[in-house]
Amino acid sequence: MARILFLHGASSSGKSTLARVLRDAAPMPFLHLSIDHLRDSGAWNPSAYSDWRSARPQFFSGFHRALAGFADAGNDLIIEHILDTPGWHAELASLLRAHRILFIGVQTPLETLCAREEARGDRPKGSAASDFERVHKGLSYDLVLDGAADPATNAEHALRALLQQQAPSQFFTTA
Repeated sequence: MARILFLHGASSSGKSTLARVLRDAAPMPFLHLSIDHLRDSGAWNPSAYSDWRSARPQFFSGFHRALAGFADAGNDLIIEHILDTPGWHAELASLLRAHRILFIGVQTPLETLCAREEARGDRPKGSAASDFERVHKGLSYDLVLDGAADPATNAEHALRALLQQQAPSQFFTTA
């Protein structure tokens, strides 16, 4: 059974920064996986698709299966994702059901999200605000972190929660 730290939050909420700090602070090795890694490596180029909306379901189905494949092979994971499409949460809950997940909500103030989005310049304008309004609705987390707080402190909280986790993850009860 793999251990999975599942970071969920709006675009520009601080998931990537937190994931890097978590990976470096963890007492065991974790693979850090996100679609940004695929984009940044050149393995995936969403602008190459003439109709991204049509290609999106296959891409994410493959990504979700790849996450499960890594976990099924025994790799501990830090996943950063935005569950913004109906069915994704249920699909991942089914694929990852054999693993131990700490479902972490990274909640960041709207003003911070917008400032980060502007500074980054690599996201569609307004995506952070759009995500802010909807990504956390109806979800229960094992741990909620403030994405504007110190990433090292957030990492400490997450690692402590992972080590102390007793109950089944909220990831499976809210899917």
